[in-house]
Amino acid sequence: MSAPDVVAQQQAALFDLYRRHVGPGDRYALVDFPDHANVGDSAIWLGEVAILRAVTGRDPDYVATWDGFDSAAFRAASPKGVVFLHGGGNLGDIWRHHQTFRETVLATVRDRRVVQLPQSIHFRAPGGIAAFGTLVAAHPDFHLAVRDRASLALAQRHWDCPVTLAPDSAFAIGRQHRGVADVGTLLLLRSDDERVAHDPAIVGERPDALVCDWLDDGPLPGRTAGEPAAAYCHRLARARVDRGLALLSRGRRIVTDRLHAHILATLLDIPHVALDNDYGKLSAYIACWTAASPLLAARADGA
Repeated sequence: MSAPDVVAQQQAALFDLYRRHVGPGDRYALVDFPDHANVGDSAIWLGEVAILRAVTGRDPDYVATWDGFDSAAFRAASPKGVVFLHGGGNLGDIWRHHQTFRETVLATVRDRRVVQLPQSIHFRAPGGIAAFGTLVAAHPDFHLAVRDRASLALAQRHWDCPVTLAPDSAFAIGRQHRGVADVGTLLLLRSDDERVAHDPAIVGERPDALVCDWLDDGPLPGRTAGEPAAAYCHRLARARVDRGLALLSRGRRIVTDRLHAHILATLLDIPHVALDNDYGKLSAYIACWTAASPLLAARADGA
């Protein structure tokens, strides 16, 4: 299977997922906008919006960050329709503020369907699985999408809700234009709570290497007078993704332990090595969706 086939396969699966919940003209809300520098979450947001626009023909009635959600404003702007929760890798207890927000939505928005867009699941403290399960069981119409088979097995074993295996929504942004490379190897490695020490033979000193992460924002656009929140969020996400694409384009070859560096490298058609984060997120995703890509120079475990 070629790299374009891998991309097309995931895009088709994404459209199938979203069309289960909305159709032409349907209203909806999309919440937990990732207003932070991590490029991957912005890529997911752009993919989510791209599919939702394509399927419904409209922008979300309401968007909000995890700490900017206002129940009254939400009800006024979005009196009906599905509530979509932004996907990613924060269903669990590593990134607690996002999980707390997810739990708040499940506890307070009970009069309509709530759809968790594709996530990877990881709880370091096992008690959190049961606690979240209590909220899931109490919600009358919660639907969960997960990005890998381990997350699927966990959710089906512990939570009483429909669970769907689906790709990461960032694939919906499609093929991207590659800029000019100026370094032999770009080592884009995590510097946050999911980092792990890698084999020095894989990520050791290289004379042609640039070692970096993508957690520092560059200049960001300001919000213009009267600009809808959804439009401004889209411009912010686009600016962050453009920064990430420019960074990745610098490498003739990439070594990374970030899932979205792997995804964006695939969309940029750049050969790369994918290593795992601290709980195996990349190897789980690759085994499920992208193992056939010829751009992968090694498995996610470095072998």
